[in-house]
Amino acid sequence: MQDRNREDMEQSGAEAAGDLAAALEEEKAKATKYRGNWQRTEADFDNYRKRLEQEKGETIKFANSALILNLLPVMDDLDRAFKSLPEKMAHLSWTEGIRLIHRKLQATLEAQGVCAINALGEKFDPAVHEAVAQGPGDEGKVVDEAQKGYTLHGRVIRPAYVVVGKGDDDTAERNGTSEDQGG
Repeated sequence: MQDRNREDMEQSGAEAAGDLAAALEEEKAKATKYRGNWQRTEADFDNYRKRLEQEKGETIKFANSALILNLLPVMDDLDRAFKSLPEKMAHLSWTEGIRLIHRKLQATLEAQGVCAINALGEKFDPAVHEAVAQGPGDEGKVVDEAQKGYTLHGRVIRPAYVVVGKGDDDTAERNGTSEDQGG
């Protein structure tokens, strides 16, 4: 009988060890799963934090855009005034004072990240130019600027209103591509 009890004990001990080993493997699998979930959650939170910091920086960077957009017409008016100023008045002291104010405003806008868009002579780019008319000149090139465009930290806040060349016959002859020459 003792042998039988011993065999039963050994068998139940082996079963218990097998059950414990299975339970241990199950718990290891759970721990691995929980660790993976924790690592993914940590990475997601880190990405969220970085995205939040980037958005905060963007908000700060472009917070003045409404004010800047309201100042651009003032710059346009000053530019037009200087272009239409009679030569005999160009060197008067009050004119020079206004010119200094214009430069100061321009420097202040540049310090805030505002840059004028170069348009004249450039290839028409719908990302930064808005065509308002076509005129004689090289096809697809900006031949005149109706209103300056501006960027703020590289982002277009006002496109340049431009006149685009339509490539008339005079332009073709100047480039040496008239039909008389064989194309």
